[in-house]
Amino acid sequence: MSRTALSTPDPNKADLKELLLFLGLQRTADNYPALLESAEKGNWSHLKFLEAVVSEEAAVKRERSIAARIAQARFPVVKTIDSFDFSFPSSVPRGKVLAALSLQFLERQEGFVFMGPPGTGKTHLALAIGYAACLRGVRTVYTNAVDMVNHLQAAAADHSLHDALKTYASPRLLICDEVGYLPFDQRGADLFFQVISARYERGSLIVTTNRPFKDWGKIFHDNTVASAIVDRIAHHSELIKVEGASYRVKDRRNRMNDGK
Repeated sequence: MSRTALSTPDPNKADLKELLLFLGLQRTADNYPALLESAEKGNWSHLKFLEAVVSEEAAVKRERSIAARIAQARFPVVKTIDSFDFSFPSSVPRGKVLAALSLQFLERQEGFVFMGPPGTGKTHLALAIGYAACLRGVRTVYTNAVDMVNHLQAAAADHSLHDALKTYASPRLLICDEVGYLPFDQRGADLFFQVISARYERGSLIVTTNRPFKDWGKIFHDNTVASAIVDRIAHHSELIKVEGASYRVKDRRNRMNDGK
């Protein structure tokens, strides 16, 4: 088990492990005997040994950074594209989805709207892209649309709306899930519009929805606000329609059949 330095060591008296721990080089402090053995057996040059040490520490830093990004994203679950069953939906543009994983859309502040019936994998695809973004060090935040609006309404009530809006406006990628499952009142619609407006041409957005754009007036109880929201989202987003039966219904039927 590794230990950590409890005080500032004297460079002239401390041993190597103490100095490595003081510098925050935990991996090297734990592994340098094995590295020295490999270097001796392989007759490594000084440069190769230094590269091995730096590579190990860089790998640790990357792992920590990715873990922090994933925690910051607040994904309900981690989903990857490898676990998505492209054969189940009756219609899904696989090529477009796979192209999205290149993350080139982030450079253009563009996004995607995954539209289709409940249970067809829209959220899975959005989360998979979000996870890929985290692996690339992209600051990403996931939110359910209703949770976001409820958060903003509570923030408005305690006079912290400005800071709450930054939560959704500042990430490079925002994933807003389940737009349309529940309608918003006028105040909620206005707050949703503020988020979309703040991000417009400043960051990328992924939206999942079970309702076509023509029905968004019913979601936001105001055709004018709905049109403004759709206009900003659709301008720089690619629409990806996912059609078919529900995964959840299929899984429930399979469990029932297995229980017979």
